Amino acid sequence: MDLSFTEEQDMLRAAVARLCGDTAGLVRTLENDPVGFDQGFWSQLAAMGLSGMLIPEEHGGSGMGLLDAVVVYEELGRSLVPSPHFVSSVLSSGVLQTAGSQEQQNEWLPRIASGGAILTPAWLEPDNGSGPEGIQLRAETDGGTEMILTGTKRHVAFASSADRLVLLARTEAGVDLFLIDPATEGITLTQQLTVASDTQYRVDLDGVRVLATDRVGSPGSGWATWHSVMLDALVLIAAQAIGAAEAAHALATEYSKVRHQFDKPIGAFQSIAHYLADGIAAIDGGRVLVHQAAWSRDHGQDLATLAPMAKLFATQTCRDISATGIQIHGGLGFTVECDAQLYFRRAKSWQLNWYDDTRLEDLIAAELLD
Repeated sequence: MDLSFTEEQDMLRAAVARLCGDTAGLVRTLENDPVGFDQGFWSQLAAMGLSGMLIPEEHGGSGMGLLDAVVVYEELGRSLVPSPHFVSSVLSSGVLQTAGSQEQQNEWLPRIASGGAILTPAWLEPDNGSGPEGIQLRAETDGGTEMILTGTKRHVAFASSADRLVLLARTEAGVDLFLIDPATEGITLTQQLTVASDTQYRVDLDGVRVLATDRVGSPGSGWATWHSVMLDALVLIAAQAIGAAEAAHALATEYSKVRHQFDKPIGAFQSIAHYLADGIAAIDGGRVLVHQAAWSRDHGQDLATLAPMAKLFATQTCRDISATGIQIHGGLGFTVECDAQLYFRRAKSWQLNWYDDTRLEDLIAAELLD
């Protein structure tokens, strides 16, 4: 396994870092915003070919590998700049590439790659888990060419800006995926407040009618498609968490150098220095795990164990390091003016979303212990 980066990947990292460095004020500005992302930044991502980085060239994308995408996501995590890239360019495009018909791919993949369309998954439901049994929203046939959907989805990111929802529903065949216009009659969007102050919506469906041709994949194949795409996505969340952990660690390290107590920097005390040393060791360990998962995927190896491990370890590492950073900042760290809390809240959000720790532990146990 070769984890060294190519010259092109180093150039990609530098380019994304420059782009994110120009948007430092967006994070606070866009907290709890109904739209939740800056159109200028989104257009710049698209101009760099990043909105289609995982989409094949024949559909207008860049055709990057997962390790290339990890390079991008470490920088996105470091800056915390919010965008619909993950839900649209990673998850939704992944679903279409895996199971979409030729017509669906031709219609949506080029638009996703250009940044001209945003798609977002709607899968979690109130009081239900993040496994296949948690999909209980029903899609009933009406005896003709349409299906009727009734139920609720929550934590649907950027739903107000989405051109389509990639919705998981339960049919007679099992779990299916559907492309649904959020402006369809019977759909109500309600913005939710979250620990990360990012843009998420509750989506209520009341007798919503969709065509059977809006199904993605064959009947009953929805969960298999979703889980396959999620394995790749878990690696990118883990990369994002590692980038954020490194940035939070840098904040704490810098503060420990300038904050003096007893006539010396607080970083000179072992109680602080050891926390920082443990943190950088955890970051390096998490990064190796993330890079190994991405490298393995690019070389055709299975991610059933590595992807859940990477997400579980990286998000916990980010959560622990950002919490330690708050403690090192003292009382200042608990104020909204301090950037340390931005990383802490987003670390917890990443830990809870897109397969929580319980789901990840179940997946790892099933692969290694059953």
